[in-house]
Amino acid sequence: MASDELLAAAHALERLAAASTGGEWRLTGLLATRPEVITHHDDGTTEHIAEARTRSARWIAALSPQLAAPLAEWLRSAARQERVDPAAVEVARVLRRRIPS
Repeated sequence: MASDELLAAAHALERLAAASTGGEWRLTGLLATRPEVITHHDDGTTEHIAEARTRSARWIAALSPQLAAPLAEWLRSAARQERVDPAAVEVARVLRRRIPS
């Protein structure tokens, strides 16, 4: 059932975010071609997340664990609908394939 897929994906996404480095992910670094993704924690500390290529660094920072809660809620909301949005099902399927169990 589609709603089960959506709920499973929401749960998997939240587990993955909880196991990831939190904080606000931002781009920094001295080399424009090899930016670094750094998380800024509420206590003022920072932590290195990844070194990336220019073309993918913004993507990595934009899809930080901060996106997990609203995305999981969207999947749960879609699961509660009488007619499940096919786009939500596709997102859930991709997440389930990509997120380790």
